[in-house]
Amino acid sequence: MKNNAVVLIVDDEKPIRNFLRVSLVSQNYRVIEAADGRSAVSLSASHVPDLIILDLGLPDVDGLEVLRELRQWSSAPVIVLSARDGDRANIDALDLGADDYLTKPFSVGELLARVRVAFRHAARSVGGITDADTEVRIGPLCLDLVKRRVSIGEKEVHLTPTEYRLLVHLAQHAGRVLTHRAILRHVWGPSREGETQYLRVFMANLRRKIEDEPAEPRFLLTELGVGYRLADQDEVEFSPREGE
Repeated sequence: MKNNAVVLIVDDEKPIRNFLRVSLVSQNYRVIEAADGRSAVSLSASHVPDLIILDLGLPDVDGLEVLRELRQWSSAPVIVLSARDGDRANIDALDLGADDYLTKPFSVGELLARVRVAFRHAARSVGGITDADTEVRIGPLCLDLVKRRVSIGEKEVHLTPTEYRLLVHLAQHAGRVLTHRAILRHVWGPSREGETQYLRVFMANLRRKIEDEPAEPRFLLTELGVGYRLADQDEVEFSPREGE
């Protein structure tokens, strides 16, 4: 992402805004702030931020409504701030087009890692599929999307066709949280959207084949009560959330 990218912080708590501003400015991001939903929409239209950090508990308009309005005309990455891990609002926000969420409290390192991931994901989305996108590497994990080959280091990993489709779908959104419903719909079709346990079985199988410690995964991360993400390179170092 270009230097001096503009980040809009939307939160009614001044200490949170101060913490976010200091953390982001230290990395040369430019910051604008809004304390409520209406100001957030107005600033988004006038300043066209490159990324938005949005608290859902706003005093005037529900954060989900703000997100719904923004997504009618803005494709800027949105990271949602949430008070509770696995909250239903997190799932709704992701389904409405949020790119990620952070559960309070969070560290500076996790915040900055998620911001970098969101910018990279946005760049891939804008650039479309190129030759550079035919291979995904995260630490020792490599997916060759042309040869349909998965490997850990020099060792090839043999997957079933469904396991491969699932891993590729996660890889195409590396670093981004995908809800159970969204994964099931894409990989298995609309008739399977509600079968979360079905997805858990396949994820467990993938972890046994890919992870050194399936109970403490580095790559296939669980977002409790929400869904899964394939870790981005930053998250391999970070691993903010462990597996089920």
